[in-house]
Amino acid sequence: MFRKIIHLSTRREGEIIDLTPRVVAAVRESTVREGQVHLFVQHSTAALTTIEYEPGALADLVRALSVLAPDDAEYAHNTKWGDGNGRSHVKAALVGPSLTVPVAGGELCCGTWQQIVLLELDANAGRERSVICTVTGE
Repeated sequence: MFRKIIHLSTRREGEIIDLTPRVVAAVRESTVREGQVHLFVQHSTAALTTIEYEPGALADLVRALSVLAPDDAEYAHNTKWGDGNGRSHVKAALVGPSLTVPVAGGELCCGTWQQIVLLELDANAGRERSVICTVTGE
């Protein structure tokens, strides 16, 4: 098993960061040829998923999440804590904190148009984020 923490800084809510090159580098560093890589973001207002990393698809994702958890809705979290990021927690819970990708021949098994991304969802961004990258296999 190989574990690496990917550290990154975000600037704003709605930012989508392509993690694919960093994950590819971690898989190569691990020397695992056949197995899987598991990613877990250690924050409740960020999420991980895959998407075609192009402006239209990214804008569509941001828009879809804003429909599911609108900025102007009332959130009990905001009432309790006063930090204004209730929607951020809801969006992160909907997308999820983890992702697993197969590894074959020492390479990620992502599709041609599929990239691994971190979604910065915190209304109070920029943040320092940590993604635990665990590679297992042979």
